Amino acid sequence: MRTFTTILAMLVLAGAAPRAQQPVQTPPASPQQTAPAAPVPATPASGAPATPAAARTFTAPAGVIFNAVRPDRVADFEIVMGYLRAALEKSTDPAVQAQARGWRVFKASEPGPNATVLYVFLLDPATPGADYGLGRILSDAYPDQVQDIWKLYSGALAGGGSLLNLTPVQAAPPPAGAK
Repeated sequence: MRTFTTILAMLVLAGAAPRAQQPVQTPPASPQQTAPAAPVPATPASGAPATPAAARTFTAPAGVIFNAVRPDRVADFEIVMGYLRAALEKSTDPAVQAQARGWRVFKASEPGPNATVLYVFLLDPATPGADYGLGRILSDAYPDQVQDIWKLYSGALAGGGSLLNLTPVQAAPPPAGAK
C-alpha cells in the first residue's frame, strides 16, 4: 500500500503546479438553499465561457482524476463537490447523465504530497470523448453563481489535477505446467 501511495503522490506532483492564492467567498451552506456557481474560467468580454486550456477527456473505458487539495480549503472543495453532485443529478443533458452514471468521488485516508488532501474522481465507465471539466457542468447548472464557485474550487486546489486513462487488463492463462 505504501508503494501505491508513493506512486499516486508522484503522479499528482507531476501534474501539480502551484496556484496563486485567491480570496474566496463562501457560498450558502446548502446547495438546496441557493444553487452554487460552478468552477469555470473567467468569462471573456464576448460573454461566452472561456474554454479550459486542456480538455478533461478520456479515451479509455475508465479513468481517474487526482485532485490535490490544500488542507485548509477542504471544506471549500467539498462544498464544490456538493454542487457538482447536485448538478449531475439535476442535469437533463443526456451526455452529462451518461457521465454521472460512472462518476464517483473519493477522499484518500492517507495524506497526499506536501500534506495535501487527495481527492480522486473515479470514472467507470468513462464516456469516451466527453469533457469531464467541472466548469461546463457547473456553469450549465448554476450560470449566475459560476464565478464564485470557480474561486472556491481553484482556491482549494494545491496544483493541477492528473488525469489517467485506464484500460482493463485481461488476465492471460497461466503457462503450461504452472502450478
